[in-house]
Amino acid sequence: MSENPNNSSNFIKHIVKEDLAEGTYDHIVTRFPPEPNGYLHIGHAKSIVLNFELADEFNGETNLRFDDTNPLKEDQEYVDAIKEDIEWLGYEWEGLRYASNYFDEMYNQAVILIKKGLAYVEDLSQEEIREYRGTLTEPGKESKSRSRSAEENLELFEKMRNGEFANGEKVLRAKIDMASPNINLRDPVIYRISHTPHHNTGEKWCIYPMYSFAHPLEDAIEGVTHSICTLEFEDQRPLYEWVVENCEIDAEPKQIEFARLNLTNTVMSKRKLKQLVDENYVDGWDDPRMPTISGLRRRGFTPESIKTFCREIGVSKADNLVDVRMLEHFVREDLKLTSPRTMSVLRPLKVVITNYPEGEVEWLDADINPENPEMGTRKIPFSREIYIEQSDFMENPPKKYFRLFPGNEVRLKHAYFIKCNEVIKDDEGNVVELHCTYDPETKSGTGFTGRKVKGTLHWVEATHAKEAEFRLYNSLIDDEKSGDDFLDFVNPDSLEVAHGYVEPNMEEAKAHDKYQFFRHGYFNVDPKETTAYKLVFNRIVELKSSFKL
Repeated sequence: MSENPNNSSNFIKHIVKEDLAEGTYDHIVTRFPPEPNGYLHIGHAKSIVLNFELADEFNGETNLRFDDTNPLKEDQEYVDAIKEDIEWLGYEWEGLRYASNYFDEMYNQAVILIKKGLAYVEDLSQEEIREYRGTLTEPGKESKSRSRSAEENLELFEKMRNGEFANGEKVLRAKIDMASPNINLRDPVIYRISHTPHHNTGEKWCIYPMYSFAHPLEDAIEGVTHSICTLEFEDQRPLYEWVVENCEIDAEPKQIEFARLNLTNTVMSKRKLKQLVDENYVDGWDDPRMPTISGLRRRGFTPESIKTFCREIGVSKADNLVDVRMLEHFVREDLKLTSPRTMSVLRPLKVVITNYPEGEVEWLDADINPENPEMGTRKIPFSREIYIEQSDFMENPPKKYFRLFPGNEVRLKHAYFIKCNEVIKDDEGNVVELHCTYDPETKSGTGFTGRKVKGTLHWVEATHAKEAEFRLYNSLIDDEKSGDDFLDFVNPDSLEVAHGYVEPNMEEAKAHDKYQFFRHGYFNVDPKETTAYKLVFNRIVELKSSFKL
């Protein structure tokens, strides 16, 4: 792994170096251009890291630009969420831009194309335009509208702007080549009518530019030098270059494509993620099972773990599938030296230590993080009554079971040896309580060597314990399932909720505080559900993984 993110290299970096060396550009400008029609996900994080850190390495700048050309799908909520996510990741944009701020200039450029005979108003319906476009093996055919004069097209285009036509009644098309082997160049639509208020421009416009026309203009207006896109835009690069060449803006941005991020057991589509939200498969865009940046933040992932992951997967032209456990690996690496260690019991079973003095409470010392001694120590109460995990007891255990069972002795972490003497059951035969004895000579830290036990259990003292809810997450999407729709792959067991106890020092836990719970994993204090009266913990990741870098 590269210790410094700027030490790594990729093909885009080589292009930038060559452009600077050859004098193609003397100053690097990149941009991150999300459409505000949903929340950002981990795939966007890869683009954020790439654009911001590439510009930073070459002393350039990065703009945050909202490609808000489709008011039907866009909302101020998404604008605000996107800005919050980028700031949380630790990046600062040079300029905050909106495509909608350029609508006047885009309209003017469309008029220029009409005057040049390079754009015309089309009468065909959307279905007819699609039919006329042809196929990959058959050329398209020209419509009657293509032969209109520039004067007539200018008049019709102005009427479109003035709201004299209904939605879908007219569009403006670029006049390029209906026989081009690249379907994107077969007179693409560059303006459509939409009588829809816009989050930024209100009701000023009823025609809006298509993304394929707006995007190169935005880059040119802003002086972007390297417009970095994912591979699905590679076929549209000739159209991008046609717009830059034929419109009258003194700038020549360069579009470069790279492979988008694909993760196992993960949906990487805003449309599909929105469907999960709208149909209540999750409880919002920031549900901790979601791959959104806000979901990862709520679950407990750190900005540095996400950025390190994005740097280490690299940048290439080839599509590949990354194991989601790689992302989990980096959050473990980030948390292991900074997270306090503590004990929690998720599914409690009460233990009464019958030979321990009633009413007495002993305060034991324990390291906050043994791997980071500078974090100091904490005090843990111990008394006659404690809780252990239900799974740490079996009445009739199999061979090589080293935890608690009748007649067996185990160590309580940071405390004493205890031995199970009696099992208490309810009327249905369920084990509800254990009676044990402890050996006061076996206190942890005293150097006792009289005998050894093979099992060590975590526990929480009963009278001082704080109630807590624990949310245990599995993959929301299960790649092993089968079906025709992505919803068929939704895992019905992606969330398990447990109710138990934590140490009393957790009473001061605040939103987003992170802990390592002995044997259970790394947990984050949920920022939405935790209150002064209720502690809710989200499991970020389990302690161990089979994943190897």
